[in-house]
Amino acid sequence: MELLAPAGNFEKFLTALHFGADAVYLAGNRFGLRAFAGNFSDEEIVEAVKIAHKMKKKVYITLNIIAHDKDFEGLKEYLEFLQNEAKVDAVIVADVGVLEFVKIHAPILDVHVSTQANVINSYTAKFFADLGVKRLILARELSLEEIKNIRKNLSKKVELEVFVHGAMCMAYSGRCLLSNYLTGRDSNHGECVQACRWKYYVREVSREDELEVEEDEKGSYIFNSKDLNMLPYLKELQEAGVDSIKIEGRMKSSYYVATVVNAYRMALDNLPKPPSKELCEELLKASHRRYTTGFYFDETNRQFQEDSMPVQDSTFIALVTEDCDGKKVQVEMRNKFSVGDEVEILSPDKNIFNKKIKISKITTLDGEEIESARKVQEKVYITCELPLKKGDILRK
Repeated sequence: MELLAPAGNFEKFLTALHFGADAVYLAGNRFGLRAFAGNFSDEEIVEAVKIAHKMKKKVYITLNIIAHDKDFEGLKEYLEFLQNEAKVDAVIVADVGVLEFVKIHAPILDVHVSTQANVINSYTAKFFADLGVKRLILARELSLEEIKNIRKNLSKKVELEVFVHGAMCMAYSGRCLLSNYLTGRDSNHGECVQACRWKYYVREVSREDELEVEEDEKGSYIFNSKDLNMLPYLKELQEAGVDSIKIEGRMKSSYYVATVVNAYRMALDNLPKPPSKELCEELLKASHRRYTTGFYFDETNRQFQEDSMPVQDSTFIALVTEDCDGKKVQVEMRNKFSVGDEVEILSPDKNIFNKKIKISKITTLDGEEIESARKVQEKVYITCELPLKKGDILRK
């Protein structure tokens, strides 16, 4: 199965590739559903595709807004750019009008139908297949058995993609108006404020006092879901006929992308064996809410209510910016670290993954020895004999 990773900006794009993604999905500055991610300029899209193709990997561009007539302004020129100049591998589309527009103005582009299109049955799948789409990104509300049935009734030429990790939306396949009503920011145009994560009270009309809608001792989060995690069940997804597994998170950090992509890459490479306990625990080290398997299995065990605040067991302290020379390595500081700290290595190299080193010396690029790295994104040298590569991460 293809491992598909999110890229909210160029650093996250490079991180996803370094840690083993087969393909990356990202957005330009328009037409995507993450308006407040860093997103990519036209020049950055061209550069990203060149880098990915050189590594024999793919880039998919999101065009998944639910479009009004005014939203088509400039789309023809953008599609021509994506097809002819950038040469992206596919566009991700939710709206059937946008799909028709793509087929007319960029007929060479492969089209992936977004999860926002709510593909939850074989008849809808066939409808889109007959329109000539390359891939269906199935709705998250499907069980494994339903996915198997769609695969059985669909042409083998059409690929199936599913989400395996990350935030779950309280609305059906993400079609939510809560953000619109409460803040005026349209979730279907990429401006969602995630109002479902907030804490709520109710008030009876004739009373002045408000009552908290209690779910547990933490408070009320009746719209708020746990995060999806299907790492232990990749074999089952493969047997169901899934072609691509997708990680949610274009708004998440580079550290999140690195940790999650690395875990899924290692698990995929080890199939059909199940992932180790150590690998499953990796996913606790990145920002997350408690985990669920969503709709894939028994619906009675979903328990979607959850605290709104994510947690993580590790802190990203430095990004490796040059390959280690065997004595020292250059890193870019992300959180304070000091001489004497023990740090853990996050790397796609299985030989050094999760190994620990003790920082015995820190020097500036000018050669000045310092006790602590305190300036965010300052580059320093630390002593190291392990074969760290550019793009690896240190955490504690």
